[in-house]
Amino acid sequence: MFTSILMEETANLSFIEGGICTGVSLLLGIWISVLYSLQGSSSRNFKVTIALLPALVQMVIMMVNGNLGTSVAVLGTFSLVRFRSVPGSSKEITAIFLAMAVGLSTGMGYLTFAAFIAFIIGIASLILFHLPWNRKASAEKDLRITIPENLDYTEVFDDIFSMYLKQVERIRVKTINLGSMFEIYYHVVMKDPKQEKQMIDALRCRNGNLCVIVAKKQEVRDEL
Repeated sequence: MFTSILMEETANLSFIEGGICTGVSLLLGIWISVLYSLQGSSSRNFKVTIALLPALVQMVIMMVNGNLGTSVAVLGTFSLVRFRSVPGSSKEITAIFLAMAVGLSTGMGYLTFAAFIAFIIGIASLILFHLPWNRKASAEKDLRITIPENLDYTEVFDDIFSMYLKQVERIRVKTINLGSMFEIYYHVVMKDPKQEKQMIDALRCRNGNLCVIVAKKQEVRDEL
């Protein structure tokens, strides 16, 4: 059974109790930050923020201590911070909510419950992130082709695309070199990624050996 180490009236908070709660918050914050870093690239500043967030939330909860006026002031402060922040990805928001949940638990003295949710949710997110169905296929590519202005781009590459690609979507067409050339952008899915060079050679023969770029598909940031 999860029990709090704090007395019912936290106005009588002792130095030892506060130190224990803060230490546990820091340890669990570092644990969450490490798990987040294992789920892909992340900035150093964000990892440090996640590591410190549980301790900050815990201290706020201890200071509020059921005071309505203080609670409203804290809510307004958090609102200002929210609207001055750049929207993050769903993965970042999940890490922030987990860190805040841990901070709320330690702020109320439920240290074992905080450790429990940090461990269970952290491991679950790590496992789900590395499941095969959660990975983008390497066959998805961004394709950019440069062609002269006298070449009709609507159907000129259709036979090559049907040979090497399962899916193709023309995203945009852009004029370059004062309108003497076109740059065409595609999102494509290759039938066999190993045939990438053969496809590039075929496209170069068709576009007069102008620039052909095949790149990893850019990931779209999932915002909540």
